Amino acid sequence: MTAIATPASSPLVDAIAPTGQLERVTCYLCGANDGEPFIEAQDDYTGKPGRFTFVSCRRCGLHYQNPRLTIDEIKYFYDDEYIAHRKKSDWGPLTGFFNWAMKRHDRQKDAIVSRFVRLTPRTQVLDVGCAVGTFLSHLRDRYGVAASGVDFKDLSAHPSLAGVDFRCGLFYEQEFGDKRFDLITMWHFLEHDYDPMRTLRTARDLLRAEGRLIIEVPRLDSMTFRLFGRRWPGLQAPQHTVLFDKRSLLAAMEAADLEVVEYLPYGAFPAFFYFFAGAAFALLRGKGLNLAKAIYPYFLGQIALSPLLAFEKQLNFAMQTVVCRRRV
Repeated sequence: MTAIATPASSPLVDAIAPTGQLERVTCYLCGANDGEPFIEAQDDYTGKPGRFTFVSCRRCGLHYQNPRLTIDEIKYFYDDEYIAHRKKSDWGPLTGFFNWAMKRHDRQKDAIVSRFVRLTPRTQVLDVGCAVGTFLSHLRDRYGVAASGVDFKDLSAHPSLAGVDFRCGLFYEQEFGDKRFDLITMWHFLEHDYDPMRTLRTARDLLRAEGRLIIEVPRLDSMTFRLFGRRWPGLQAPQHTVLFDKRSLLAAMEAADLEVVEYLPYGAFPAFFYFFAGAAFALLRGKGLNLAKAIYPYFLGQIALSPLLAFEKQLNFAMQTVVCRRRV
């Protein structure tokens, strides 16, 4: 991938950042500079102004955002209201239920990981895009693993990161010395990355011989994308730089010299969130989703849709996960 030093500007982007600096990029997967418009999206989560274009590479078919905000400008969209960094803890009468749901998410990640890696106090785990570190905290409490985490934002003061070797910055710029990991996870990280192929190759080099890399991303060729189109939550513009369908995700693993151990047509993240948020985004049309007001209908809707959600692992709702190892 190459950033092309011909920044563009638009009035809409100027409204969301001090300079409105955009940069054009070549295809992350094949390097071609030949993309055709695919879909235009807004920041439906917070309602910040701006419209962002995803293109489809004519050579390999990868869908990616082009132009994109520069890495300095994108920081504006990772403030304390960003869903993975939220500090809010009081949800009224539903606080207990909300906390249970958040812990369930980490248990679901654990359930996937434990199928492929035996976790013990000797296990070295790295979570890339760890946010406030609740998954690493869960693994430390349950298995006693040695935990490391990387995130773009400095969240080191969060209690969940106590005892974690936390690194702030770009993953591929971190120095781990001769440390090698039994498990590297990327839960909804790769679609945010500004150089995903470099990230994959860095992860490959940091794996032990029998280590596993587990990656979960939204699935573009899914039921929820067909339902919601430009209001699909998996677009998450402008934070998402690349959109993976099954074919392009597997192609990226191949290009990074990673062997896919197993492909899962689901993930730890609840697919219902994409049904709920997609419907809300279609109704609100770029005004932003107030999670405090949405929490009651969210849980009620989850209960109502539970018969369908029971088939989440068999049907192609919204998520996908790949489990990889270093190619021998």
